[in-house]
Amino acid sequence: MNRTEIGEPGPKGSLVRALLPLALATFAVGTDAFVMAGLLPAIAADLEVSVPAAGQLVTVFALTLAVAAPILSWLLSPLDRRKVLQLALIVFVAGNVVTALSPTYPIALSARILTAAGAATITATASSAAVAITPPERRGRAMALVIGGLTLSTALGMPLGNLIGGIDWRLTLWAVAALGVVAAIGISVALPKVVLPATSLMARLAPLRQPKVLSILVVTLLVMAGHYAVYTYIAAVTASATTGSFSQALTMILFVWGVGVLVGNFFAGHLVDKRPVLGVAVGALAGGTVLLAISPLTVGNLAIASIWAAIWGITDGMASVVQQHRLVTFAPASSPMLLGLNSSAIYFGVAIGGGLGGLAQEWLSVTLLGVPAAVLALLATTITVVEGREDPANASPKAAENRR
Repeated sequence: MNRTEIGEPGPKGSLVRALLPLALATFAVGTDAFVMAGLLPAIAADLEVSVPAAGQLVTVFALTLAVAAPILSWLLSPLDRRKVLQLALIVFVAGNVVTALSPTYPIALSARILTAAGAATITATASSAAVAITPPERRGRAMALVIGGLTLSTALGMPLGNLIGGIDWRLTLWAVAALGVVAAIGISVALPKVVLPATSLMARLAPLRQPKVLSILVVTLLVMAGHYAVYTYIAAVTASATTGSFSQALTMILFVWGVGVLVGNFFAGHLVDKRPVLGVAVGALAGGTVLLAISPLTVGNLAIASIWAAIWGITDGMASVVQQHRLVTFAPASSPMLLGLNSSAIYFGVAIGGGLGGLAQEWLSVTLLGVPAAVLALLATTITVVEGREDPANASPKAAENRR
């Protein structure tokens, strides 16, 4: 990536120290985005609303994040990435503090919108900053580390957040706010100044006229919709395996899935630095398609379901890294805006997957949700194969760098 003004982090150890607070920031965002679902009964009782009404705290967060991510990424793209992250984390922390202090439901709902505005900026900005400070030959691993924070939130953040929330749901939000403060301090200390090349609005929007960029974003949306059509209802999908077992059987399945995603993140990060990205992308997407398709055969036994969840998680984690890497490689100068759009595709995909999964249960047994989900994943894989061959990001990392 061409850079106009970057305070280089120096040797490898300094680079890792600069990347870790970025990963902590995405960990805080991921925890905040998903942990609320497990706290809804307590929130509803405390704020004197129904559980479905409390669920709108999750919905408004996801929708605000999806809409705001590309807009804020574009508006803030000329600014120093460090300053943008500091500002976004201040908003994020303030939103969580206000939510934790909310005496009424309308205030809590407004606070979640504020929190999402900060969160929308953090993930895309953290990824673009990681790309900017990292040599091209290590870019995939750097992105995997930052995205790994988001992934780790599903494996550890959600269970820990729910554990804390068992005492008082407000304590969970105070804990997330504290994570945001620590991340802001780490970024202020360890992240160098990062100002991306000055480009016109038309230049930044130019990649959106490229079919390859649109196809990558569509693939992200489809694959997330497919995976979350099943993951949203994983408790019901695996009920036969967990019923009558130990009390934390579902937590174990969720945990091994999250660990699998984390492994997939880092595995893909290494692969895309060394091998053609198209092959890695097709492998991850095709693998996810197969895992979803065979899910009805695996979810009746706890041991088999756990193994299936771990491997499925690996394919999901690989896809996340590969899709972001393809966008950044295709149009490095527009990475803040493109990564913002990618965040929107992710969260819209999550929302669509949950909706389609619910509708599909009108016609299918919940254990068969993997079948329509696999169709979406197969469509994503097909688009990648058909459209991806002419994408510069499909070349080996060295060849792709030589083209720029």
